[in-house]
Amino acid sequence: MEPLNEDEIRASFVNCSKGEARRISLPRGLAELPWQDLDFLGWRDPGAPDRGYLVAVRDGKALGVTLRVPQGGPRSMAKTTICSLCLTGHPGSGVSLLAARRVGASGREGNTVGAYMCADLACSLYLRGKKVPEFSGPRYRESLTEEERVQRLLGNVEEFLGRVGVGV
Repeated sequence: MEPLNEDEIRASFVNCSKGEARRISLPRGLAELPWQDLDFLGWRDPGAPDRGYLVAVRDGKALGVTLRVPQGGPRSMAKTTICSLCLTGHPGSGVSLLAARRVGASGREGNTVGAYMCADLACSLYLRGKKVPEFSGPRYRESLTEEERVQRLLGNVEEFLGRVGVGV
């Protein structure tokens, strides 16, 4: 992914108002992020742990969506869950249900689209082995190449953005 600046990131959000986009807490050290290893920019807001953000490049244009962690009961810490974007297995709370308000009238009516994703939105780093989930049990090994896994991740991100209504 090519580096994005603050203005590009804020202008990319399609499921919130411009005022909301101006108030988003961007990741610290934006210029120092490992952009060459990112397939999308994803982060959680440390000041508001129920909020996350995903910015992907689609047809050469940055498109971002705001994400929320729906309110619910505690999750089992003994259970292993898999991210629906990168298919990385995580123990306990390593995967979260993140919901994006749909674009347009549907979103204004309160409709959302959710997916189980890496809680820290670091899918690209897990996929490349730059970050390893805390996991004490056996790990599965895929026969796909890294490039094939990247393409699958990009397809899954594209499918999620499509369900949100990006580009509709």
